[in-house]
Amino acid sequence: MRTATEARKSRHLDICLEDDVASTLDAGFAGVRLRHEAVPECALDDVDTSTLFLGKRLAAPVVISSMTGGTERARAINFNLAVAAERAGVALGLGSQRAALEDVRLLATYRVREVAPRVVLFANIGAVQLNYGVSTDDAQRVVDGIGADGLYLHFNPLQEALQPNGETNFRALLPKIGRLCRELSVPVIAKSVGSGISVRSAARLIEAGVTAIDVAGAGGTSWARVEGRRAGDSTREELAETFAGWGYPTAEATAALRRAFGDLPLIASGGVRSGVDVAKALALGANLAGIGLPFLEPATRSAEAVSERLDLVLSGLRIALFASGCRRLDDLPGALYVRGSEQIATVESRI
Repeated sequence: MRTATEARKSRHLDICLEDDVASTLDAGFAGVRLRHEAVPECALDDVDTSTLFLGKRLAAPVVISSMTGGTERARAINFNLAVAAERAGVALGLGSQRAALEDVRLLATYRVREVAPRVVLFANIGAVQLNYGVSTDDAQRVVDGIGADGLYLHFNPLQEALQPNGETNFRALLPKIGRLCRELSVPVIAKSVGSGISVRSAARLIEAGVTAIDVAGAGGTSWARVEGRRAGDSTREELAETFAGWGYPTAEATAALRRAFGDLPLIASGGVRSGVDVAKALALGANLAGIGLPFLEPATRSAEAVSERLDLVLSGLRIALFASGCRRLDDLPGALYVRGSEQIATVESRI
């Protein structure tokens, strides 16, 4: 018999695959322009997309963002994502592992090391669960159970508030987060869930000890809208729709955090849909870009389908570097076309 969490995870998959639950805010990448160099002074073969993130070598600055787990159908999806990620040399974040803490049998839906022994892999738990009985030891078991290289600690107050019986006690979390960061054997990455992270929140999380931040801004999937659709209640869905445009657009949040924290390991996710978007995210200051929804439907079919989609993204990234005269990822911030990005530079100062 399925647990309530397992049923919820399965319904989330259906909604994301079948319904339009995108944020009504634009991620902001259309307002970012990279220069075009008619004389790039390099060959396409000269472009190097490799990078180091948290001490791990990646062939390209991409992480397949956390999507699923905790329901049997997620096992094949995660396997296909992992195989494609390892082939391409990019990282993979798994979905929330709360289900595996509730039912150890569901840990198998997250265990991808058997098909991707070398992939850079991030485990995932909800920060608020630290107020609902999840301990540092539990988090360590989650990491060890899948052989993860890091832990995503996700923050989803809006989603929890719109869930029936959601976990909404976010009081006094920072001391618990601090303990987790001190005692866990791997780095902790704080991650929003489609609404972004402000400079103020980031400062508090960094002080608590998190190693990196994934802005997970507005512009991609709106988990407020997902919960509205899942509720099966027209009144609750109407309430959720009022939050369809909530949060900080990804491009603005990325620029704001990079300006405030020069050396912070930073991931930009939320509405990243192409290799050009990846290049723009890195130009704004991200170290990696996270992409989720575009890989979900291919992952229901095969690892090869995911690889085809991923190859399209990575090819676009290489060409964007080449066409802007950049041989390396570190060159991208200098390729911002100022007139196209000045609006973001103005808005991000308020985040």
